[in-house]
Amino acid sequence: MPFRPRYTGLINKYRDRLPVQDDTRLISLGEGNTPLIKLNNIPGLLGKNVDIYVKYEGLNPTGSFKDRGMTMAVTKAVEEGSKAIICASTGNTSAAAAAYAARAGITAFVLIPEGKIAMGKLAQAMMHGAVVIQIKGNFDAGMQLVKEVAEQAPVTIVNSINPFRLQGQKTAAFEIVEELECAPDYHCLPVGNAGNISAHWMGYSEYRDQGIVNNSPVMVGYQAAGSAPFLRGHMVDNPETVATAIRIGHPQSWDKAWQVKDESGGWFDECTDEEILAAQKMLARKEGIFCEPASAASLAGAMRDIRGGRIPEGVKVVCTLTGHGLKDPDIAIRQSSAPPINVEAELEAVKAAILENMAS
Repeated sequence: MPFRPRYTGLINKYRDRLPVQDDTRLISLGEGNTPLIKLNNIPGLLGKNVDIYVKYEGLNPTGSFKDRGMTMAVTKAVEEGSKAIICASTGNTSAAAAAYAARAGITAFVLIPEGKIAMGKLAQAMMHGAVVIQIKGNFDAGMQLVKEVAEQAPVTIVNSINPFRLQGQKTAAFEIVEELECAPDYHCLPVGNAGNISAHWMGYSEYRDQGIVNNSPVMVGYQAAGSAPFLRGHMVDNPETVATAIRIGHPQSWDKAWQVKDESGGWFDECTDEEILAAQKMLARKEGIFCEPASAASLAGAMRDIRGGRIPEGVKVVCTLTGHGLKDPDIAIRQSSAPPINVEAELEAVKAAILENMAS
């Protein structure tokens, strides 16, 4: 029987579309190639004829979409002779930076907001051997410090201001087009630093401009209401939301994201923390897909716009789920509807608990 060639990561797959040479040493963990899952149950609950797909980026090696950009950023840093990388992070970037630095054999320095990072993400950065620096400030303060440090120390910034990050992240759009055999009509994403919506648009535009598809999607970005500079029309100094991955008030891709909105005919909107958590739970309970809170902003916003008719019936919608639910287990446990059932280790006790809960 014929065998498929072993998948070795997105740079190898899309080498001709990425800024690497034949002899470039690739720093990869097999990222990309994540599932595009068609939702079976939620569209019916909305009462609308819409195909909704979720791009489950939580199944990347470190559990988030950041791996797509980090494989490129670290590959180029190593190619240029860098011995250390640095980033500011709300969590996922630090996890990815730490893992890819470990893979490359270089040092990762990560600046995180003290007390404002989910434990799952902090554990990853620490376990991969990053030098973790907690600052008494938020992500935006950390980002400013990173830019200042990089001017005075021999470190390469791997936040999304690094152009190679977006080059890697654009490959998600390639995968979606290839699987659907067309571009979706709408693509909905959570927006924090705004690099990912910009990168997706790069990918879709590239495939459209080269005639691989005839159209590109309307791009829609959803922010948490307590951290929504695109809705306020200006930067937000003290953002607050349960969706820690998008708790960013000074997005670094501000101009790029506005350009995406205008070029795609899309829009920005905001979701409350309650809407975000409800969508996270619905996705887990109705579809078996566990994402972190920030990821659920894309589905929360899409469901509201589908119900309201802003996203019309008869279309294909893709929602990016940026990170796995295990990134932030504390939030998930806190909003679970029932605690574990404690019974004696006896057949009758276990059977009674099962029958009682089947009835309810």
